[in-house]
Amino acid sequence: MAIRQLSEILINQIAAGEVIERPASAAKELIENALDAGATRIEIATAGGGKALLRVSDNGSGMDAADLELAVRRHCTSKISETLEDIRTLGFRGEALPSIGSVARLSIASRKRDSTGGHEIAVIGGKIAHMRPAAANPGTIVEVRDLFFATPARLKFLKTEKAEAGAITEIVKRMAIAFPAVRFVLSGSDRTTLEFPATADDHLARMAQVLGKEFRDNAIALDAVREEISLTGFAGVPTFNRGNSAHQYAFVNGRPVQDKLILSAIRGAYAETIPSGRYPVAVLSITLDPALVDVNVHPAKSDVRFRDPGLVRGLIVGAIREALARDGSRAATTGASDMLRSFRPGFQPNSQRPQGGWSAETSPSRPFQPTTGFGERPQASFDGLSMPTARAEPQFSPPSAPEPNARYPLGAARAQIHANYIVAQTEDGLVIVDQHAAHERLVFEAMRKALHSKRLASQVLLIPEIIDIPEEDCDRLMQHAAELSELGLAIERFGPGAIAVRETPAMLGEVDAHGLIRQLADEIAEWDTASGLSAKLEYVAATMACHGSVRSGRRLRPEEMNALLREMEVTPGSGQCNHGRPTYIELKLSDIERLFGRS
Repeated sequence: MAIRQLSEILINQIAAGEVIERPASAAKELIENALDAGATRIEIATAGGGKALLRVSDNGSGMDAADLELAVRRHCTSKISETLEDIRTLGFRGEALPSIGSVARLSIASRKRDSTGGHEIAVIGGKIAHMRPAAANPGTIVEVRDLFFATPARLKFLKTEKAEAGAITEIVKRMAIAFPAVRFVLSGSDRTTLEFPATADDHLARMAQVLGKEFRDNAIALDAVREEISLTGFAGVPTFNRGNSAHQYAFVNGRPVQDKLILSAIRGAYAETIPSGRYPVAVLSITLDPALVDVNVHPAKSDVRFRDPGLVRGLIVGAIREALARDGSRAATTGASDMLRSFRPGFQPNSQRPQGGWSAETSPSRPFQPTTGFGERPQASFDGLSMPTARAEPQFSPPSAPEPNARYPLGAARAQIHANYIVAQTEDGLVIVDQHAAHERLVFEAMRKALHSKRLASQVLLIPEIIDIPEEDCDRLMQHAAELSELGLAIERFGPGAIAVRETPAMLGEVDAHGLIRQLADEIAEWDTASGLSAKLEYVAATMACHGSVRSGRRLRPEEMNALLREMEVTPGSGQCNHGRPTYIELKLSDIERLFGRS
């Protein structure tokens, strides 16, 4: 078959298949163009999930007639020079507008800020329909109608209008977080209007607009630098988590990305602090020399490739863990609101009537019942000690013991209920602590500290295990042989394509050496780290800590409870146990007063 040159229209349609996958892809490209043009106000309107209409209006620098003619041609751009190693703009290929124009009805009206009049160009199915003067405000309005009408087969692969509209919303949210000084408005017949007012340099205020106001109260600031790569942003406390990873946002030199390495680093940083199936909330911004990152590895520019991925991963994991150790011991503020809601079962938000009508049993004015269940006696007091009374002095403390100080962050212990929960009084509220979960975390942190303070004990194998793996995996493992030896795993080369395991960590007991070595080889090949063994050891430490902690049902003396509270205040990550559950819930006095109708 003879080789022939494809037509320009077909070339653009092929390019559109790579760049414009769905309406959200087109929205992303058009918003990036508006931001690169210096816009401070961007308005997006949609209909039919973006398939029927997608309009992006901005107040950027605008274009004249000559610029408009070039803008709809492939590989025409003002954003890069002759090299791809110094890309400092969001868009750079010059493929977005011609790709959209080849599969949709595209019109662009634009006017430069210093011009007295504007111009409009229309492209239908890859062909320029007209170019004419037009009345326009300074800036640019790009309107895309009937997306994929020229390639109807692509329409079959699109999702429902609601799903496509949701994808556009997600794009706008990511752009809004990355550019807090820009006002974004998203409207249309297929959605309710969404507006993000500009917040200047207050990034946290913009994040609160997108992620909810609760994020502001549960976010920990990040600011770290390693070898000319800086990381800023905010990470949520571990107990402030979600059911999926949709609330994790990453930006590289201001560009929103969904990079697997970054998402994996976030997951690794929160290891042993988040329950299985839950995901942390985080917003990370990485800034580095453009020459150290390749943003041209994916047509949609959603993935990037770092020159030193291990360095970036280590920076993210280290910065988040340092932040959690510094300020991650507090519990999420959402625990208090969940607790308050649980006090009002059966009540509807805008009604004073309980579900099922009034009855003596459901009345909030019913007499207090001292029993906790049928035939169950009230909670017993401390062993040999009386329960606290309404008097000011602590009745349960021995006369010689000093009065606990409520000025501590977690307050002073006042009671233990159901032999599992410690109630402490703070200056402005109260704290309820799960004694087993709290002590479990304290024991685990102590074991982990010992784990990294010296070389772990190892057990010598009577007969070394020989593992056959590819030669390149052998080379990678031997590069980390010293690091693995510190963890109690001694390996050496055993001829071509083989590794001999002579010692394994004693802490792990009987080890499947073959599975462990292959898992380490795969991890090192992907991330160039050897953290898998360390994580496995920490998992064992977490299990041992769980079995060695204060058990539920054990009664504690007042001094023991206060000692537990003081230890929690100085231990990193004490706001959640090894399984990610909160160790305490704080209830402010204002919340209690609101509960009783005092405020």
